[in-house]
Amino acid sequence: MLSFEDLMTSLQDCVITEDQAASNVSQTLRLFIDKLSESSRSSVKRCKERCLEEAVQLLRQIPEAQLQVVEEDHLLLLVRLLISMQLKTVSISTACRKVDQMLQLLAKVDHQLVYRETHHCLLSIVHNEQIFSLEDLQRACMFLEDSSVGREVWRESHLSLLNKVSELFPVVLQQESLRDGPLCYIAVKVCLQIFQLLSSEVAPLVWDKEHRGAAVQTILQALMDIILGQCCNRDTRLLAGTAVAMLINTAPESRAGEAAAWSLLQVSHSEPWLLTVGALQVQCSPAGKDGVDRLTVSRGLLTCCRPHILLSSHVDATEMCFLLKGLFPLVYALCEEKLDCHYFAFEVLTLWLRKVKECLADIWKMTGVRLLPDDSSLQQELIHIIWTNAESPVEGVSELVRSAFCLLLDLYEMDCEQFCDTRKPLYFTLLQRIIKLPWEAKAKYHRLCALLPYLGTDMVLDQYAEIPNHLLKCLSTNHLSPCGSELYRCLIQQQRRELCDGSQKPASHTELDLANQWARCWRPVLHEALTSDVTLLQNNSSIHLLPCTFQVFPSAVVPLLASLDPFALGHLHAWACVVSSYRAVTGGSPWELQGSSTLETLQLALGSADDKVRLAALNLLCCSPKTKDTPTIEEMSIMRTFIPQNLNCESSPFRQHLQAGVKRFLVRIRDGCLAHVRGQKGKKKGGATCSETAQDTLEQGIGFVEWLGQLPYSYLAPGHSYQRKKTALLLLSAVLETCTDTWSPEKKKGQPPANMGCLITCARQRGQWDFICRTKQLVLISCLEDSTNEIRELSAGLLLRFFPPSFPDDIAAVLLSRTKQHLCSPRVQEAQMGALMMKVLLQKSQDQPEDCRLNSHIAVSSGSNSKASCMVRFLVKELEEHYLTAKADMMLAARTKPIHGVLSALQRCLLESPSSVYDTLEHSLTTEVLSLLESISLLLLGVLYGDPDACATEKDAPPSFCDMGNAISSLIAEASGGGEEEEGVLLSEEHSLVLTCCWVSLKEIGIFLGSLVEKILTESKPSNCLLTKEDLMTASKVFKNILLKCRHWGAVEGCCLGFTKFCASLLSSSDSEFRDIPVHMLKQGLQVVQSPRSTSVTRRAAGLPMLILCVVSAGEASKTKQLLAHSMQTLLETARTPLPEDWDQTLDLPQVCAVHTLQALVRGSGLGVAVLQFAPAVAILSLTLLSSPCWAMRNAALQLYSSLCSRMLGQRPSSEEGGPTQHGMSPLAFFFHYPALQPFLLGELRGAAQDLQGPSSEAKLHLQPSLYPVLTLLAQLQPGVHDSTETLSDFLPPLLQLSASPVYSVRVMASKALVAMTPPSEYMNILLKLTGQLPSPQERCCHNRLHGQLLQIKAVLERALCTASAPSAGLCDVLSRVEASLWLATEAQRCPLVRAAYLGVADSLRRLCCETYLSELSDSLMHDLQKPQQALEVGVSSFHQQAIHFLCADLTCARRIWDSFSALSPDLRLSLVSWVVDGWGSQQTSLREVIQRVLQTNLREALLSHSVEYRRTYLAALAAVMAGSDSTLSQHLPQSAPLEEPVLSECLDLLLGDLEDQRCGPEFLSQALYAASLLLSRWPESSLKTSMLQRWCSVLECQRSPDAPEVLRMACAEALCVAGVPLPHSTAIMSRLISTGLYLLQDQSQQVRMRAACFPSMLHHARRGESQSSVYLMQVNQALPLLLDLLLEECWDTPGTLELLLCNLPQPDLRPVLREASEAGCSSLYEQDEANVFAEPSVMTAHVLPYLLQMAERYSESSALAQSLSAWAEDSAAQVQDSLAVCKELLPAATLTPAWLALLVDPRLHSTLCGLFTRAAFLLWLLKTSDDVRHLCDPSSLHVSLREVCSLLSQNGVHFPSTLAAAVAGQLPA
Repeated sequence: MLSFEDLMTSLQDCVITEDQAASNVSQTLRLFIDKLSESSRSSVKRCKERCLEEAVQLLRQIPEAQLQVVEEDHLLLLVRLLISMQLKTVSISTACRKVDQMLQLLAKVDHQLVYRETHHCLLSIVHNEQIFSLEDLQRACMFLEDSSVGREVWRESHLSLLNKVSELFPVVLQQESLRDGPLCYIAVKVCLQIFQLLSSEVAPLVWDKEHRGAAVQTILQALMDIILGQCCNRDTRLLAGTAVAMLINTAPESRAGEAAAWSLLQVSHSEPWLLTVGALQVQCSPAGKDGVDRLTVSRGLLTCCRPHILLSSHVDATEMCFLLKGLFPLVYALCEEKLDCHYFAFEVLTLWLRKVKECLADIWKMTGVRLLPDDSSLQQELIHIIWTNAESPVEGVSELVRSAFCLLLDLYEMDCEQFCDTRKPLYFTLLQRIIKLPWEAKAKYHRLCALLPYLGTDMVLDQYAEIPNHLLKCLSTNHLSPCGSELYRCLIQQQRRELCDGSQKPASHTELDLANQWARCWRPVLHEALTSDVTLLQNNSSIHLLPCTFQVFPSAVVPLLASLDPFALGHLHAWACVVSSYRAVTGGSPWELQGSSTLETLQLALGSADDKVRLAALNLLCCSPKTKDTPTIEEMSIMRTFIPQNLNCESSPFRQHLQAGVKRFLVRIRDGCLAHVRGQKGKKKGGATCSETAQDTLEQGIGFVEWLGQLPYSYLAPGHSYQRKKTALLLLSAVLETCTDTWSPEKKKGQPPANMGCLITCARQRGQWDFICRTKQLVLISCLEDSTNEIRELSAGLLLRFFPPSFPDDIAAVLLSRTKQHLCSPRVQEAQMGALMMKVLLQKSQDQPEDCRLNSHIAVSSGSNSKASCMVRFLVKELEEHYLTAKADMMLAARTKPIHGVLSALQRCLLESPSSVYDTLEHSLTTEVLSLLESISLLLLGVLYGDPDACATEKDAPPSFCDMGNAISSLIAEASGGGEEEEGVLLSEEHSLVLTCCWVSLKEIGIFLGSLVEKILTESKPSNCLLTKEDLMTASKVFKNILLKCRHWGAVEGCCLGFTKFCASLLSSSDSEFRDIPVHMLKQGLQVVQSPRSTSVTRRAAGLPMLILCVVSAGEASKTKQLLAHSMQTLLETARTPLPEDWDQTLDLPQVCAVHTLQALVRGSGLGVAVLQFAPAVAILSLTLLSSPCWAMRNAALQLYSSLCSRMLGQRPSSEEGGPTQHGMSPLAFFFHYPALQPFLLGELRGAAQDLQGPSSEAKLHLQPSLYPVLTLLAQLQPGVHDSTETLSDFLPPLLQLSASPVYSVRVMASKALVAMTPPSEYMNILLKLTGQLPSPQERCCHNRLHGQLLQIKAVLERALCTASAPSAGLCDVLSRVEASLWLATEAQRCPLVRAAYLGVADSLRRLCCETYLSELSDSLMHDLQKPQQALEVGVSSFHQQAIHFLCADLTCARRIWDSFSALSPDLRLSLVSWVVDGWGSQQTSLREVIQRVLQTNLREALLSHSVEYRRTYLAALAAVMAGSDSTLSQHLPQSAPLEEPVLSECLDLLLGDLEDQRCGPEFLSQALYAASLLLSRWPESSLKTSMLQRWCSVLECQRSPDAPEVLRMACAEALCVAGVPLPHSTAIMSRLISTGLYLLQDQSQQVRMRAACFPSMLHHARRGESQSSVYLMQVNQALPLLLDLLLEECWDTPGTLELLLCNLPQPDLRPVLREASEAGCSSLYEQDEANVFAEPSVMTAHVLPYLLQMAERYSESSALAQSLSAWAEDSAAQVQDSLAVCKELLPAATLTPAWLALLVDPRLHSTLCGLFTRAAFLLWLLKTSDDVRHLCDPSSLHVSLREVCSLLSQNGVHFPSTLAAAVAGQLPA
């Protein structure tokens, strides 16, 4: 048969000359063939399928009669073309089916022709003398599954097909690589399809002795061998089980099939057995004990067999049902055993339950009794399996168990109904068991969901009253929120069903009535969740609870909103979430819910300081269930205000959500406008015109998109913050993706509508939507040189996706010049810019740029992509030049040709190009590249060695870091003429240049080489591969050299990325020689680990573990799993090898190296969970090695153990701070997953406990190194899970005994481990046992044991109290015993640690204790604290802190101790103020007043203290009680009388003196500033206060600087909020405070900015005199104009106001910018960042300009103002005109020049121009409003000049904010 391309050409020629068919048919055929051609060319699956679908539709358009007149030869060509296309798309099932649809259409015209050609194609497969290849099997499979005519042919040729398959199996099963690979899998799949689709043809060969087929016998034998373990691939074995079951299903007689099924159940036998299937008999010999054989058989039988087989009885025992007595024992055993196939075992259990449910009626008929009577063995066994595996750590098992539980309940319900059992006791038994589970158990909620329909909501809520509380806890924990929210959804759905079903008249309940019923139970729960200060609870309740609430009870929005006050803390976010969720779910209008107040509340939410609130409000604006729901004009207006105010948000999630919300908003605009446009086109001429409202909506929609498409370009200039540029690019991407007709084949959703063109035309007719003009292109090109990778990549993506396919010649030329400059930069960042620019140039150039063309004698093959090939050759040549330069002069190369830039460019141009690498490379060029990479790597390694020849040897060890430093220093000295390099702590510039050049280039070599090999092998064809074995060996040598001979972690880590790809590609190759290369490297690596070396530990190869990790990870990715097993076994054996007698700790020991390598494997993310199968062995090894005499071994073992625990326990569940420290895995689940660890860990605990069992008088310290790590592991397990089998009870005795450990940390950790390992049912028994052992005062006791027991009592008690709802009898006994041991807190107990531990227990029980006991205990503690302190004792400080904490919890005791503050010792005073700082002192108002009085009274004494810690803590405590918990959210509570003025003055003087002299460090100074501000705010007005305010303002102005520590800048913001509200009457001080506020609102710290925004928020609140108690905190970008408004309102004519505004403008002088931009090259390797990278001078000009113009407008209203303005105009007019003249001179020519592009990317240009134009606009406005300054220059000429310059700049890539543009145009900005 001709090739597809030849057939396509022939057919196209025929269609062109076709005469018989009508012209329209010929045209349709041409389009049809074009679609086939387009599909064949496309490499993207979705594009291919889309083209084929369009081809099917085109072929259907041609009537059958017209197809019949097409010449037979032409029809033959068409059929052959389609069959050829089927063969090309054999791996895409959907594509094959679409081609088959076309063939079926042609078969209606000439069936024989289609059948004949298909038959010919299939015969060429089966009549081939060679055995089936993988490609043959795939084709056979495709024709069976996806071709209707193919199946017809196979029916005729089934014997030939069976024979070919039977010939294949013996060959495949002989070779390990084949039987475990894809060939065997596809062969089994073909068998399954034959048995399923050709069952009538196969049946006689199996069941009829006369026609028995030898081929089928061979196939059955092979399938059974595969099932029984001859093949290791589990997927293949599972498929083989299904195939055998399908073969049994072909039985024509029921008894024969039943006998075969019973015969197959012998699979559970461990001895050889005979399988009989009809006339076939095969010998079965089990090859393994992994359980997969039983699994595959049971799974296959349940999946395929007909009901009569499943219900059949055994020949020898007619009462045995195959499903119940035959299969269930097999399934039950699989679920009980701890096998690797645990997931599939439970999948089979679920299948079994489904089959039982389907056959239940027949089972009842057969047996005549209930299937699941109460207490029957079947019921008990099923419940046991489900209950014990519900928390299985195996992925997917818990979901299957849940399905099984639902099926079991369903079966029980059906069983009870059939036999009229109305009691149904199982449900109530299960409910009680569920209630007893701890709230942390995920299975609790899944089981409740399943049980709920059978019991009803009333029963469940009555019996389980804690459900609302537990739901809130679930929603506060990430891993429990889905199951908690699902329970809520089930509860309210069931509640609605019961409410509706319980009513006599369904219509009697209105929606509001139903919602009110819901609100009685659930509104408090949702209200608490939505308004909680726990972020997770807020988010999860809004995401999970609200949508399902409104789906079930739409009117629930009414009671929910009624409970919310937008001004209350947390309510605004809740309001926005409720309304947006209501709108998204129901589509109801949010504006009708609360009338006009809805819009007012929305405005508050959109301006909130909280990102979450603003996002929720944005979601309300953007969401709608219908995309055609066009936003209203008001909504668009709100969005125009909101978007600019949120461009510089620091939160990345906020930016992503903002983009998503805006995109939804744009889709609504687009689809709504499209509907209007279509409506206009649909109206007939002369009909009614489009309504004005619709037309206005269309205009507004198009205008909004135009505005949003322009907005980002104003903020993409260099000099804007990263946050603003990132957001601008995301918004631009949203506009271009939504409102252009660019189709993205890689996206499944979000494609533009098919008729998008008509809307674009409509917008273009209005002069809008020109998204891809030259000036916008220039802006994005300038972003390619941004300092951040994200901005560069986003800009490049937009240029490549949406802009014209080629750059104009002038842009391409200048960009190429700039690119080449960057590629030679030593700065990594600039080199990366150059690489990206080269990629963009390659894809956007019409022809190869002149500079990239090589000599004409270099030939490029005709089939290659000449443009890409030329570019690659140019880069290879450039790389060679860099190499030769480095070889001749390394210092020169490091500065001017540092290699890594060209390597990055090569990688991007070769590997990120849309074309195939085979179109770009040839074998000779590939070999040249490999050789060059090898030479470069050896050269660079030689530089690090200090000897170019040393790194070429195999035996020499890699240099240490010291050796590398010395080698580079020698190189520098040699290059500088032999002089000695100066010694210094920091690396010199030259040293950094060389080191950076070496390690970055080595890293890039590794990444490039691995990615190149991967791409070449992925795109290779059997007949054509660019790489030979020798090439790959060269590449492997490069990797080996870098990994084993370079110590720099950056180089090793980067190289590992490429090496993993390299190995994965080779291991996935079909060439066995290729696969052997990484295997050989692994063996070599393991040999290096095992071999003794004389290498010092400082010269050990850091990359050796990584080399092994990379190969093994690649093996896992390519399913070569034996590599991991072999490596782990080798490393474990090496690590276990005893140390030699003469070991030297200074040398690199093989055992230590093996442990480090094991750690690398455990930590490697590429291995996933595969490494966990070896976790027990590795854990035991690491714990054993902790006792090694070698320090390096102990250190390595501890690191290994730590990494392993993190991997075994998994990620800690996300919860709020202060939540549980445990992981989500319970002890049961942990030991289920790692059963071998249980006896070992228990043995370690018992051994340690045994060592403590000597006589109590014997003092000994026996250390067991593994004890603490074991306890740490157990303590991290999730407590509170029942152990129904009591398998873990053995852990409790040794943990209790470890309370006597002499090591403090062991006692603490043993108490935590005890909690984790104790089931809830044992809490009281443990507490009773421990409290029963508390000694009396007369008894002798071991203090260690007593301390440990008290710690264990406290730990278990806290856990028990948090789960118990009411005190039990056992708890009362515990309480009485604790109270009876009061002496443990008195002086009778000499150990302070014991006393502190006892107080901890008493504090936990405080709410249950009697008053007498508490009073006695408090008196004793007070006496102890007031007694003079004796000699220093260990633990006294801890006891004092515990005593203060206990006493201060009682108001009376707290007053007593604070009243005696001055008499206490310094340590106790420090403990008291620390207690206040920790937040305990502000909980009670009356106590806070006492504390404030005491602290104010003792303030002077504290400030004179010599202890800085005491002074700092004291001031922090004073601030805490004076300001309250949060002074910005609530008004200050009534305070006690302030200090007397002399004392206040002296204290303030001391504080301000410390601040002015910068004494005692930032932490103290921040507290001092805050305290001084608080004192100032309490001081009555006086002249002395004014002078203090001046000093205070000076301090603020000093500490607001970006160079000041952040803690001091934060203190400045706090100070403004405390003492700056209300503003002082003095306008001078007022303007200084506003100036400080403006500075802090531009601070680089988000926390400082947000705190500074509280200042204008509080001012706004105070000035408006609002009645609400809480202050509305506004966003920073709203706070800044508010301060400017206030400045102009209060201080507009103050002399300093003009200077204050002008000092926020950047300098307007362009000359320094031009001078520095013209200086080529970089002066240093690293660039110095600005002190404040968040400040944006350009944006600030847009804020300040309107206020400057307003001042100009008020020129005549104040003489002082007029004088200031005139003076400024006199000083600035000449400079402004001069700068405008300079600006005119620098404007570019008609074409882009290198100088202009260099200016465009300079961050100072845009800010300087903004400063200049702001001043020019200000001057222009002054000239217009005042005659006094008009003599300075002509206003009209200045205006014309300004507009011309601005216009030319905007045409050449410089865009200005809209405020500035409006002012330049002569308009007063709004």
